[in-house]
Amino acid sequence: MRFLRNRPVAIVGYADTKLVRNSGRTAAGIAGEVVASLLDTAGIERDEIDGFATTLAMSEAGNPFWSNLLAEHLGLCPRWCQSTDIGGSSNLGNIARAAMAIEAGLCTTVLCLGADAVSSHDATDQTGHRTEFCQPVGYIGPLVAFGLLSSAYAARYGMPDEALAKLAVAQREGALLNEVACDILRKPLTEADYLSSRMVSHPLRLLDCVMRCDGGYAVLVTTTARARALGFDRVVHPISYREIVNFDPKDAVDDITVSGFSVVGPEALRDAELRPDDIDVLQPYDDFLIAVLLQLEQCGFCGPGQAQSFVKERDLRFSGDLPINTGGGQVSAGQPGLAGGGVNLVEALKQLFGDARARQVRDPRRALVTGIGVLPYGRNWGSSNAMVLERA
Repeated sequence: MRFLRNRPVAIVGYADTKLVRNSGRTAAGIAGEVVASLLDTAGIERDEIDGFATTLAMSEAGNPFWSNLLAEHLGLCPRWCQSTDIGGSSNLGNIARAAMAIEAGLCTTVLCLGADAVSSHDATDQTGHRTEFCQPVGYIGPLVAFGLLSSAYAARYGMPDEALAKLAVAQREGALLNEVACDILRKPLTEADYLSSRMVSHPLRLLDCVMRCDGGYAVLVTTTARARALGFDRVVHPISYREIVNFDPKDAVDDITVSGFSVVGPEALRDAELRPDDIDVLQPYDDFLIAVLLQLEQCGFCGPGQAQSFVKERDLRFSGDLPINTGGGQVSAGQPGLAGGGVNLVEALKQLFGDARARQVRDPRRALVTGIGVLPYGRNWGSSNAMVLERA
């Protein structure tokens, strides 16, 4: 999406909810709250929204009319509507799809939404493909799949325990300063705490993993010209975007730790005419901490197998030389189901808008945000996407 480099669209507002474990709410109820908050802070009337893009909701799995019913629930009448189903990549994907719809003249102002209540009600079955082979041996769900990825990485390069511990502590420090992070997770963490946490799917520890919760976010995208006409003095532009789905379907890559980020990470940076060193804030999708290390290597921040030394040599906190997941990421703030990628996206926007308060990075100009989705049998994740955001 090289047209984004010309900055034709702008993000003019965002909102998110408190992340809560077992809230007892519905995804639609959470959506109503976060959209009302967005409209209030952005000063936009509901009937000015003529485009709508949403993620699916694990708490509403199987509902074939989810986007339609949400539009009705929210009182919207969009001229363009999109429901995206590439897992945790859907959140960034909707920003990109909104930009394309705006550029095509289908709409002018798009609400991008993610809301889920997965810890209160999970209606999904994530056993994946080839269940007749997977289930008898206990290969069920993301935890086992990432355990396999971690074992494959450890066999090639050694298990990067020290880097994972440092990353866990840095992200938890961000969560302690993040008022919307789930309260259960807002507790101090040391590297010793991480290393002593119990194994849950060897070699994954409990503190390698996300905790599901309920919550949502909303982002408002419009044309840059309209943003100026409406008097928005603070905007953020998506300036590049790349995605890939069903990476390596022929199993041509003999290393399952290699993901689609080996393609889309460098492409997104190249389209934006940037190098990894030009990124001020990195907000990588982090359903498991090992995924962050793999993305560092494959997006070009360091070489294969070098993430451990790379992380050990840098300060990953909001005040450091490479701030990563400054609000805690999903691992230390919580993962609201299929709206989980919105945690990383909105944190990037808070940093670029200068709204991150006690964890504010000093004068950030550009952020790289990523998404991950889908776990095929015996392979790496199937969907990867990356977006560069730039403060106007």
